[in-house]
Amino acid sequence: MSVTELKSAIRRQVENRLDRAARAYLDDGGLARVDFTAPAGEPALSPPHSVSWRIFKNPVTLFIGGVAAVILELAEPRVRTGVWENSSFRTNPVGRLKRTGLAAMVTVYGARSEAEAMIARINAVHDRISGVTPGGTPFHASDPALLTWVQATAAYGFLEAYHAYASPLSDAERDDYYATSAIAADLYGASGAPRSVAEQRRLFEEMTPHLESSAIIIEFLTIMKKAEAFPHPAQFAQHSLVRAAVELTPAKIRRRIGLGPRYGLRPFEGRVVRRMARRADRLVLRSGPAASACRRLGLPDDYLYRLS
Repeated sequence: MSVTELKSAIRRQVENRLDRAARAYLDDGGLARVDFTAPAGEPALSPPHSVSWRIFKNPVTLFIGGVAAVILELAEPRVRTGVWENSSFRTNPVGRLKRTGLAAMVTVYGARSEAEAMIARINAVHDRISGVTPGGTPFHASDPALLTWVQATAAYGFLEAYHAYASPLSDAERDDYYATSAIAADLYGASGAPRSVAEQRRLFEEMTPHLESSAIIIEFLTIMKKAEAFPHPAQFAQHSLVRAAVELTPAKIRRRIGLGPRYGLRPFEGRVVRRMARRADRLVLRSGPAASACRRLGLPDDYLYRLS
């Protein structure tokens, strides 16, 4: 066996082991009940060559981007009240992460009919959520302005985490990401979701004066550092991944909501996080949503890894 063949064999063994571990870890989170291989040939909301498909295959940057998105969401008082009082972040953070991950995966990789049905169910839940913030401001979860902020922060988090830690993207690729993400955003009712990087920056600039610090943000970060969000032994690096998420949020917003330098990455951690993210971007998890969706469309399991 040549050196190249030996390396390939070792890599396949590592991928298979990680694939089994990830499948066992996610089974109780609902992904096992979604068949991303069916219906055969049915397209997703965005095409397989889109930037979204490349980004969402990376579990490390998805975690970082998801945490960054929630930081930004919790900085908005109406969203913070709605999320914190109507979710299980405190009591079951891992379950909440898995359900959120499922929704993201179905939105990107699921057959269009499956994604549209799921989004309709989520919208029905939002229609039943309303309340008043501690400051006395009423809110409704189906308010297009709040949905726009949630969609914009999620899109920003996932995109910027991949761009910063896994693989740099061009300006055109980042604009394409926002343009294709807008399809799902419209279905969610987020009519003002950004269609480009320029629109995202304008929205963040407009929203920054309305954001505020909160003890709930610090509590959320503490929960995310301790929650078993990854199979062992990846959990050992989870503190660094949470700090990478803080580092990802715009500096102006970090200052406004009180996330000083001690919450961000330490000098040595950036290298660790990038190494993890880049390795994750090369591992083909054959039973995962990305590879399964590729098979649904008649593409090879490693199709997305050829694009990276």
